[in-house]
Amino acid sequence: MKPATRHLTHCRRCQAPIVWCLTTANGRRQPVDFEPTEEGNVAVMQGADGVLYVRTVTAARPDIKPGEWRAMPHHATCPSPPPPRLSGGGGQRQVSGVRPVPWQR
Repeated sequence: MKPATRHLTHCRRCQAPIVWCLTTANGRRQPVDFEPTEEGNVAVMQGADGVLYVRTVTAARPDIKPGEWRAMPHHATCPSPPPPRLSGGGGQRQVSGVRPVPWQR
């Protein structure tokens, strides 16, 4: 099965055809390649509300249900991925001030 062309859009970086889906785990938007593939690690389905939903194919849930199709997340296939975010993980953190007294309970 293939997504409807009304869901089709293009990646801003590489112009590849993609669809935007909502993850079933937390409702975040995720770009997925438009073309279904057997090597894909996500299952996409269209909900009753017309929105595309995506879930990860895992060892616990490897089966593809009727109405779903396998696809690949576009982040894994994009030849021009976005630059990494600077989200305070491992770099130097800039100190903006000093707490005058220790925390007390």
